[in-house]
Amino acid sequence: MKKVISTNKAPKAIGPYSQAIEANSTLYISGQLGINPETGTLAEGIEKQTEYVLKNIRAILKDAGYSYKNVVKCTVLLNNMNNFKVMNEVYGKFFNDHPPARAAYEVVKLPLGGLVEIEAIAVKE
Repeated sequence: MKKVISTNKAPKAIGPYSQAIEANSTLYISGQLGINPETGTLAEGIEKQTEYVLKNIRAILKDAGYSYKNVVKCTVLLNNMNNFKVMNEVYGKFFNDHPPARAAYEVVKLPLGGLVEIEAIAVKE
């Protein structure tokens, strides 16, 4: 059975999609941008945007009863691969113990002019 996950501790979806969907003990988190959920605005710079992306993912995980330890795969989208090093440093602070599998891609453009977007998949054992 599919369950929609929605928390007010992360930015609302900016389109016709859910923040996350849980199905068969697996949580699929939609791509998150570096939006401050309190102000609804995009943070300045790659470091702050990456931090907000990962805090927003953490809020969704927590609301659904998961944690970063449950994350098995992330996909990172960057508007410029030159931002990879800074994104990676921030990312490593959130996934410092047994990080999940990951792919990172450079894309032409992200919604709202974002610099980074990350989606995640988490599994309960």
